[in-house]
Amino acid sequence: MNRTPLVNRAPLATTIVIPTYAEQRWDSLVRALDSARKQDRPPAEIVVAVDHNPALARRARRELGDVTVLQNAYARGVSGNRNTGAFHARTPLVAFLDDDIVADRHWLGRQIEPFADPSVAGTGGAIDPAWQGDRPRWMPGEFLWAVGGSYAGMPTETAPIRNVWSAGMVVRREAFTRVGGFRVGFGKLGDRNRPEDTDLCLRISAAGGGHWVYVPGAVIRHEVPRERATFRFFLRRCYAEGRGKVQMAGLHEDDALGAERGYLWSLPGAVARHLGAAIRGRGAHELLQAGGVLAGVAAAGVGGAVEKLTGARTTNGGAPDGGAAGRRSDGAAA
Repeated sequence: MNRTPLVNRAPLATTIVIPTYAEQRWDSLVRALDSARKQDRPPAEIVVAVDHNPALARRARRELGDVTVLQNAYARGVSGNRNTGAFHARTPLVAFLDDDIVADRHWLGRQIEPFADPSVAGTGGAIDPAWQGDRPRWMPGEFLWAVGGSYAGMPTETAPIRNVWSAGMVVRREAFTRVGGFRVGFGKLGDRNRPEDTDLCLRISAAGGGHWVYVPGAVIRHEVPRERATFRFFLRRCYAEGRGKVQMAGLHEDDALGAERGYLWSLPGAVARHLGAAIRGRGAHELLQAGGVLAGVAAAGVGGAVEKLTGARTTNGGAPDGGAAGRRSDGAAA
């Protein structure tokens, strides 16, 4: 493996944190690490955080060599796992990559450029789906977020944005620690999917930590295995998103779903565009994608309605001031 020396480039030195949890993802983790090492703006340190898997942690320490390997110091789940790596960092900036991501070599350098503005709390870049097979003909560009990709309608130039995704986020460490990091217990675990990254962005902005910027020129590729390219997975993912967004809204005093309403209002136009393209003879896939938009909206709507009817409000992660988010699973302060 070609390993690039890790060097510290103050004052925007960055630690990259990569959470992982299963040995079945080893090959993907190695690809993610290789792309992190090859950045044209190298990180000061790369941290691999392992989620309650001692055997995987031992293998990582034995085989990965030039990275720091830590075990999740919090309750099981990606939020605490990311926090473990981020609270270890001593650089001004902390970057997050998922273990199924391959970053373009310009990714980090381009994504830290906006931090020249002290009012910027964090940044996110474009995420291209890397399909294991062919992209489904019914998959509308407006719903690529369902497979962890940037979706149609997002900014095409660097611009302020309400939130970014943790798959390729860079954040000021001071702002991150001020709010206690990701909300532990609120995030991805098994089939459960809650928007812990959106929640973090909202809490940092509310705490006066600054605003967020989307950098479409900073590109990462997110692996999409065949099992996530099925219509069944798509519906389940949209349903989970609907539930998760309602749960998130219940954790914030201010209106937390303004961006989601704006997105929903844009979807009738998307349906009309796909139908118009189908009528003009651009292919049956346009008709299928119009149906995909309607199905995605319906599934998310059902998920949101179920969450409201059950009255479920997820508070496992504690108060936004970092109460439980800033504590290890054994109760010790982080």
